[in-house]
Amino acid sequence: MFALTNKPLTQEEIAHRRELAKRRHAEKLAASQGKELSEKPPSENSPEVTGNTGDTKGEEQQLTDQGDSMTSKAVKQEADNKEYFIAFARVFSGVVKRGQKIFVLGPKYDPAESLHKLSSQCPATDDLPAVPHMTCCTLENLYLLMGRELEDLEEVPAGNVLGIGGLQDFVLKSATLSTSPACPPFTPLNFEATPIVRVAVEPKHPSDMPQLVRGMKLLNQADPCVQVLIQETGEHVLVTAGEVHLQRCLDDLKERFAKVQISVSAPIIPFRETITRPPKVDMVNEEIGKQQKVAVIHQTKEDQNKIPEGIQVDSDGLVTINTPNKQATLSVRAMPLPEEVTRLLEENSDLIRTMEQLNTSLNEDKKTHEINQKTLDRIKEFKQKLEKSLQGRKWRNAVDQIWSFGPRKCGPNILLHNFGDYKRSVWQCLGNSVKEVGKYRDFDNSIVSGFQLATLSGPMCEEPLMGVCFTVEKWEINKAGDTVSHNRQDSGELGATEEQNEEETTASSGTAKGPSANEQDRNQSVTDSPEKMSKHKGESVLADCYGPFSGQLIATMKEACRYALQAKPQRLMAAMYTCEIMATAEVLGRVYAVLSKREGRVLQEEMKEGTDVFIIKAVLPVAESFGFADEIRKRTSGLASPQLVFSHWEIISSDPFWVPTTEEEYLHFGEKADSENQARKYMNAVRKRKGLYVEEKIVEHAEKQRTLSRNK
Repeated sequence: MFALTNKPLTQEEIAHRRELAKRRHAEKLAASQGKELSEKPPSENSPEVTGNTGDTKGEEQQLTDQGDSMTSKAVKQEADNKEYFIAFARVFSGVVKRGQKIFVLGPKYDPAESLHKLSSQCPATDDLPAVPHMTCCTLENLYLLMGRELEDLEEVPAGNVLGIGGLQDFVLKSATLSTSPACPPFTPLNFEATPIVRVAVEPKHPSDMPQLVRGMKLLNQADPCVQVLIQETGEHVLVTAGEVHLQRCLDDLKERFAKVQISVSAPIIPFRETITRPPKVDMVNEEIGKQQKVAVIHQTKEDQNKIPEGIQVDSDGLVTINTPNKQATLSVRAMPLPEEVTRLLEENSDLIRTMEQLNTSLNEDKKTHEINQKTLDRIKEFKQKLEKSLQGRKWRNAVDQIWSFGPRKCGPNILLHNFGDYKRSVWQCLGNSVKEVGKYRDFDNSIVSGFQLATLSGPMCEEPLMGVCFTVEKWEINKAGDTVSHNRQDSGELGATEEQNEEETTASSGTAKGPSANEQDRNQSVTDSPEKMSKHKGESVLADCYGPFSGQLIATMKEACRYALQAKPQRLMAAMYTCEIMATAEVLGRVYAVLSKREGRVLQEEMKEGTDVFIIKAVLPVAESFGFADEIRKRTSGLASPQLVFSHWEIISSDPFWVPTTEEEYLHFGEKADSENQARKYMNAVRKRKGLYVEEKIVEHAEKQRTLSRNK
């Protein structure tokens, strides 16, 4: 952990420097005056140029002395104002000494993978071989941390807390320092607060962009909880834990790290998209009866009328779609994943990323990744947990059919294959790898790429998907269609051969003898043509695995996933804070009023023993949390203080596309159902921010109104 600090000066050091500066200034003045007195006055016979030249030299010397004093003052002031990174550390064993050569081990450093390059007693020198997540450095300064003061130390024994200077080029957020490369690194710091709120930052003057980039790097190094990233759009984004942390990071960026004026966007609140099972009751809590079923069937027919031609959607949500060149047909179904499976995928995202790297190296026949036994055990345990969570008839053999995870191949969504004899899965690294030699070998990566694109941006508001399983139930590649490109390429050659054969036939038709040489040549050409066609066909398919057909498969798979999602009940997922509030009994009602106004939900309320203070535990959407702490303090006159920590993702129960269908819903909500829909409000806000189309009516059924007052 780093702290940015000025090196403080004591009062004696400040007085001593002041005396030195005065003495130096007096010596320079005396020296300049002595030079002027020692110079002789010019004689009468000497030309005026000499005197002028002497005067000029004296002025130049005086200007030079003044310039030197100004430069020295500026350098001294800059040195005094310079800020340093001080690493906050604790000595667990041994003695730390100034000037000591030491290994800096990152959190991902693994001694088992690097000790075959180094010996366990290897000293820390600069000519070591390159080892991942390990560098060498020299401990420049050791400090005793005494409040705002720093005391220089020569050595520090075990058990003490100290500050270390000069590590800013070697440590990002946390590291382990050791004199032996055989030391396993300590686990990185775990914070209860997860970064969730993000803003885009840019300088007010474009010329200050290099300073802003440097300042964001320093902020990322100094704050262990903040995340700094550059999005696909080129925006520089800060991801922080909440409103207070965001304000603190922006102040540090403006005043200490970048020291430039910046423009900050409105906070970007992330959402997720998912699907659920069809509801069993309507919005008035009436059970779905015949009337509701008729209404739902009528509504699904209207939705099917909006689907473009060439896309088939059956009553069970299976979407069948063809590629534009009609060479392939895909059938995709979407299902919601159980909550425990989604949670399991989120917790093991790093392990899934490691599995993907191992599978890629196996597919490319590279042995750069030697699989660690500990990693294999973790993968087997992860697979067993998935098998326990995915129980039931519809999830039979689902774990062995997992094709990929998404988005970015490590997210909380699953792609399954359930067609033909396709065998490839994500468990190749466990030793059951199968080389796919069928017709799907060249194009299976295109299907996975389409799935990744579909899970990265959903159909509701282009937010990532979460907790969705896509199953590819049919994938047919039309063989006749594969030969189209070959026929087009070789049409000229084959056409010329046929014309030549026809001419030879007409020339030899008048003879009644045995088969001529021309007929034998023609038969030979006919027998050779299938071999040529099969050869060209294989070449065209192989060349097309990176060509137009591959791109059409990617786009078709993405569209199939989006339509499969729209065939199911869609829901938004909101990020939720766990809110803990301490309040007295007289302001309890006001606390509940603020929570209900901001879509919060109280989970638990208990009284602290021996006091009149209540502890309220609630959940609150992150989107509604801005200004929450200030409002609750104002409403309760400072008697209640909330503590917000990011907890989980939660499905918003209301359907953003809901319209009344049954008679009970018409009576309760009216024909337009214009009461506020929270999910639709969030969805439209995200669509407006991203520049997407928003379907809304500003004025509906308007009419003139006037007020007539009686004259008195």
